Amino acid sequence: MRILLTGVSGQVGGALRPLLTGQGTIIAPSSSEFDLSKPETLTDRLEHFRPDLIINPAAYTAVDRAEEQRELAFLVNAKGPEVIAQWAAKHRVPLVHFSTDYVFDGSGAAPRREDSPTGPISVYGASKLAGDMAIMAAGGPHLIARTSWVYAAKGTNFLRTIARLACERKELRIVADQIGAPTTAQAIGNAVADIVLPNLANLNDLLARKGGVVNLVCAGETSWHEFASAIVEGLKYRGVKLEVETVVPIATADFPTKAKRPCNSRLDLSRLRDKFGVVMPNWRDALALELDGFVADEVSIRR
Repeated sequence: MRILLTGVSGQVGGALRPLLTGQGTIIAPSSSEFDLSKPETLTDRLEHFRPDLIINPAAYTAVDRAEEQRELAFLVNAKGPEVIAQWAAKHRVPLVHFSTDYVFDGSGAAPRREDSPTGPISVYGASKLAGDMAIMAAGGPHLIARTSWVYAAKGTNFLRTIARLACERKELRIVADQIGAPTTAQAIGNAVADIVLPNLANLNDLLARKGGVVNLVCAGETSWHEFASAIVEGLKYRGVKLEVETVVPIATADFPTKAKRPCNSRLDLSRLRDKFGVVMPNWRDALALELDGFVADEVSIRR
């Protein structure tokens, strides 16, 4: 079994790599070795790698910068995955890809199902949706895992930003009217492993029957403000000395950004449970595990 895993320097790719160890040969090219911004090079690279399974967490994720770098965002998030999906379909190689809550417009309060109408309100969301549609159109066995609010103990993400700011400032002002499910890269990796690894011998058949899009986020819901407050409380509980005294809720309108964010990022998890038997952890439980890792890493660095 030859498994091509992209984006290994990122959060989800980094979480998946150790979970795949022992399942065969892991092909983990750097972004320069397998460059989704140069889709014209990907077919030759795939012919060279000859994978039996492709897992593609690599993506352009700079949401605000995408508003000014539309062409690059679409190359990485749409055209690159299209080439991968076409090669995979031609060779009957199963493909696992990752999508986002940003494919929706964020209206209302109901959790979105996999077949709910899309309507991205940002370039990033539009580029990811275009990638999803290209993979579906290729017609090969695939799984598109739709995630939201992804973070980890390492990397650049909301948890680490809040931890840094909480050490520097007395007050944090955090958006409180965007609702979703903070989801750890580890929870995503575990869920994908639970779906893929027991079925390596018949993955094509499984994805042909049950594949397509599946929502894959932690259970429960919260706001960015409540998430930030939980991070601060969790750090204090673990003995981390912080400067912050208050976490103030603000409206989206009070924190303007280049790209619009969906206010409703709730995703329905019924299909994940019913089709694959996967039950995601509650976001608070997943956060506790990530904070344990974050604090342990910080202590280790200081030593």
